[in-house]
Amino acid sequence: MAKKKAKKNKRKGSFLRRSLPFLIFAGIVYVFLNGSTIGEGINKEFFHSNEGSLSPQVLRYEEEVRKAAEEEGIEEHVGILLALMMQESGGRGDDPMQASESLCGSVGCIEDPHRSIEQGVAYFAQTLEEADQDMKLALQSYNFGTGFIDYVMENGGEYSQDLAIEFSAMKYEELAHTGKYSCLRSEAEQYDACYGDIYYVDAVLGYKEAEDQRKSA
Repeated sequence: MAKKKAKKNKRKGSFLRRSLPFLIFAGIVYVFLNGSTIGEGINKEFFHSNEGSLSPQVLRYEEEVRKAAEEEGIEEHVGILLALMMQESGGRGDDPMQASESLCGSVGCIEDPHRSIEQGVAYFAQTLEEADQDMKLALQSYNFGTGFIDYVMENGGEYSQDLAIEFSAMKYEELAHTGKYSCLRSEAEQYDACYGDIYYVDAVLGYKEAEDQRKSA
């Protein structure tokens, strides 16, 4: 509990800085490592179509993710965390949870998968708590940053796809002049919602469902 409180005290205060995503660890600043594009939310090299279950690269970290989840008191969400890693990186690279930005505010400061898992799980636990255990809101905020939680609370208090689109479009309009953002998905272009990934929740839950089906087969 003390560990958890200590981590929460490190949160950035301003809305703008809280909007810098942990997920979008592959986006919000120019990506120097992994070849991602700002605002994309995940590494393009590892972009998945949400078909199939978890990769062997992700599954090799299952026990380590479980241990980190137990330390954070969210052991019941190991499946979600593995699906999140699948969407972030496919389990590849030195930062498979794409957790650098939540730790140090810039991409690439984590160069060890074990540190990535520790930080990524802790950040997700924080996000889930701030989202009042709303899993969809927590997942989208992992991608957008916890500023999305503030936005949702100011607009009805419950996650919806429409709010995700509105937030993404709002942030893209604010930041498009930087030239650092592009749409990860062609489906988002019609909304000018090119900040983060507006379909992040569906993608992660899709991997979770596919893995559940594989295990029950």
